[in-house]
Amino acid sequence: MSDDRRLRTTFDEAAVSYQSARPDYPGQVYADLLDVTGLNPPDRLLEVGCGPGKATLPLARAGFAITAVELGPALAEQARHNLAGFPDVEVVTASFEDWPGPAGGPPFGLVYAATAWAWIDPAVKYARAAELLRPGGHLAVWNAVHGFPAGYDPFFEQIQEVYVELGEDRPGDRWPPPPPEEAPDLAGEFEESGHFEPVAVRRYVWGIRYTAEEYIALLDTFSGHIAMGPDKRDRLYGEIRRRLAARPDGRLTRHWASVLTVGRRR
Repeated sequence: MSDDRRLRTTFDEAAVSYQSARPDYPGQVYADLLDVTGLNPPDRLLEVGCGPGKATLPLARAGFAITAVELGPALAEQARHNLAGFPDVEVVTASFEDWPGPAGGPPFGLVYAATAWAWIDPAVKYARAAELLRPGGHLAVWNAVHGFPAGYDPFFEQIQEVYVELGEDRPGDRWPPPPPEEAPDLAGEFEESGHFEPVAVRRYVWGIRYTAEEYIALLDTFSGHIAMGPDKRDRLYGEIRRRLAARPDGRLTRHWASVLTVGRRR
């Protein structure tokens, strides 16, 4: 399945289900982020691609003032709803590349992106982040991807056969994917940008049990599955239901892996 940047607008189609279907990031991500950066309220934060507020809520609850920029109007509306109890949080409907920024200069102590950085134009994103940060401010990027630690659920090797049959695999990709400890970080990319000095990399792995319907709801928030033709999607989801129905508890374990990269503005 393609990860073409043109697919970044597809997430708006899953605006209502995204918050409940996608996993929360581990609390340790936020603890490490604040420890590395030394940030404390009332520092102001800028989030890139906030979606419905998945990574906004924990930092809003910690007392930070946040400007959250979201490309999709339906996702931005969901974020406003989910963050309505936090008057110091503003959700802006715009692309990060085109947003003019706040009036009066760069007040932000942190620019951060959770599972959104890969969708931003690589030609401008680091320079754009740097210009929106105060001197010595930080950029933090993390994700949440399918992890394959030792002993991962064999369901995924079995269902991969269906992706291949449908032509929705990625020819040339390693299978299974590398284990979480080999997942690449962005420290080199930060350094090569010329705008940021990498200061920390942290890795996280966790597992979640899913029923067939819970897992299908999750897949419906992924760009490749949203863009998939209905016949292919029906075939895939039918196989997921059939194969999990044969298990005693009807569930699978999907592991998640996250890599946090933090850099300081040069």
